[in-house]
Amino acid sequence: MVVVAILAAGRGTRMKSHLPKVLHSLGGKSLLERVIDSVEPLSPLRRIAIVGYKAEEVKIAMKPIPDLEFVEQTQQLGTGHAIQQLLPHLEGYDGDLLVLNGDVPLLCSETIENLLETHQKYQNAATILTAQFSNPKGYGRVFCNSLNIVEKIVEDKDCTSDEKKNCRVNAGIYCFRWRDLARVLPHLEANNAQKEYYITDAVTKVAPVMAVDIEDSQEILGINNRLQLANAYEILQRRVKEKWMAAGVTMINPGSVTIDETVELESDVIIEPQTHLRGSTKIEAGCRIGPGSLIENSKLGKNVTVQYSVITDSSIQGGTRIGPYAHLRNHVEVAAECRIGNFVELKKTTLGEKTNVAHLSYLGDTSTGSQVNIGAGTITANYDGVNKHRTIIGERAGTGSNSVLVAPVSIGNNAYIAAGSTITKDVPDSSLAIARSRQIVKTDWKMKNKAETPEPQK
Repeated sequence: MVVVAILAAGRGTRMKSHLPKVLHSLGGKSLLERVIDSVEPLSPLRRIAIVGYKAEEVKIAMKPIPDLEFVEQTQQLGTGHAIQQLLPHLEGYDGDLLVLNGDVPLLCSETIENLLETHQKYQNAATILTAQFSNPKGYGRVFCNSLNIVEKIVEDKDCTSDEKKNCRVNAGIYCFRWRDLARVLPHLEANNAQKEYYITDAVTKVAPVMAVDIEDSQEILGINNRLQLANAYEILQRRVKEKWMAAGVTMINPGSVTIDETVELESDVIIEPQTHLRGSTKIEAGCRIGPGSLIENSKLGKNVTVQYSVITDSSIQGGTRIGPYAHLRNHVEVAAECRIGNFVELKKTTLGEKTNVAHLSYLGDTSTGSQVNIGAGTITANYDGVNKHRTIIGERAGTGSNSVLVAPVSIGNNAYIAAGSTITKDVPDSSLAIARSRQIVKTDWKMKNKAETPEPQK
């Protein structure tokens, strides 16, 4: 039985931001969300975020997470003071307390599970996560005996010159037997250079305490500034890309590619350089994405190709070719074996099978049947200045170049729009619609020079 407490009260002044540090985004999720996700496999009894700076903003941001509790630390007087705020909320609790930091987002679930298993196996009063750093500057030092039993912990700023030579550092991740911790929490003192109450002082007041070294020290990297945020993103990206390449995805120049953890890829997908995959995107086998493409919250069926294009919140069925320089947005649905070509924009549009929108067109709020051919420069004029209106184009219909379809309007099955037409009325099935001004040619015509133009009379 374990309760998780996440320290998320700090402002994060070195981020140089009005946004609370734990709400900064890392790979599509906030730092705090990532920490919460890491404890999901533990099935904790309770999850408690200890908040302080802009607490209401943090609570609103975390509202979609079910059963997450909040405890406020109105004054930020150190990690020990933060945990003291739990005393009235965990009264009578007799299990373990796992303490995590909201600004340490790279910690893996397996590492946390190992810490908890060790803690419970040896029935420790406390178990702390540690790491061996070649350059431990800035981290508290942990001093252990040969059995990894902790003898003392000293914060970096309070270390003597000899103590600073110790390379075992405190990762700031703890597991406590709550009844032992609750007994000593009220007696913490701020006898240190920072005049703060350290949770590490509580560790030294209970026994036995064991240290567990982490295998990959990058997991415990904290985020205090934008540089560290960028470094964490690089680590996260390396994990994600190695996972997918091991699963059969080809990445040409992986260093130029970014992929959110929430993206799903099937084998035999090829990711070209400068391609970025975001959100709840799923790409099926045989797709070739990029170069130079952004896909977000979209689903691509088998054997879709995308070049130099942007796709958001859309669904593309198999065999469709997109780009270069196409933009699909706001819930576009494209059926199988379509062609969406150069400089085409689709918005809230549904295309039937084997439909071509080859170049230089805009379709907004439009539905087409199958085997429709949209000529170059076709535009659906969907906005009347107040409301958006739909255009419906039937099966096997076609538009000539530079056609304007003024919505609301319907084009029937097998109907054609002559090039250069502006269509304002419905076109029935199997019809040709021509809506142009009559061409006038004036022979022997010459533009007058400015010198030949008489001055207007005053």
